[in-house]
Amino acid sequence: MTEVQPHEGEQHEQGIGARLNWLRAGVLGANDGIVSTAGIVIGVAAATIDRSSIATAGIAGLAAGAMSMAAGEYVSVSTQRDTEKALLAKEKRELREMPQEELEELAQIYQDKGLTPELAAQVAQQLTDHDALGAHAEAELGIDPEELTNPWHAAWASMGSFTVGALLPLLAILLPPASARIAVTAVSVVVALAFTGWGSARLGQAPVRPAVLRNVAGGVLAMVVTYGIGALVGTQV
Repeated sequence: MTEVQPHEGEQHEQGIGARLNWLRAGVLGANDGIVSTAGIVIGVAAATIDRSSIATAGIAGLAAGAMSMAAGEYVSVSTQRDTEKALLAKEKRELREMPQEELEELAQIYQDKGLTPELAAQVAQQLTDHDALGAHAEAELGIDPEELTNPWHAAWASMGSFTVGALLPLLAILLPPASARIAVTAVSVVVALAFTGWGSARLGQAPVRPAVLRNVAGGVLAMVVTYGIGALVGTQV
């Protein structure tokens, strides 16, 4: 039984990896909310000092962005789930129609991972006897039949993280006096983007400094461009 422990460890690592993917998606959703909403409100604030106009644009951008993120994630993850279901259906059919070939294929997978042919055949047989679909789906497809991706979870997570991120520049532009709005928003956004860049780098086990610099540079560029457009439009109207 000790020989199959690495396989169980791999399952544990896959579970951690799935949770980290959700966390990274949340960080990136918040990042999108920060940048897109900051660009909108700073662009409008450069064109007008009317708080109502800025609030309307910011809230509309927040709502549209959150719904777009939710819809996009739902469609994307639904497609992934449909693909997973189709692959599982195919695997069920193959297990039913050619069980011996599937058993040999599973044994070969474990043999390729370093087990001896005899031990690989034994492990494949025991796993197949215990849960044929689960064993074959995990080893061949990397899918857990009991934990298929959920499009609703992805949609709500994306909507929530985007909304949280978007609230920061929206509040930063509305709460200060008119003379300090843009400066306060720009500083708040830079700090928030530095934090999300740090978070995404740590979750992905990547170098922190390049991630932070890229994140901040992208946000600053977006704010500069939209500020310039807003100022130009404001002088023309």
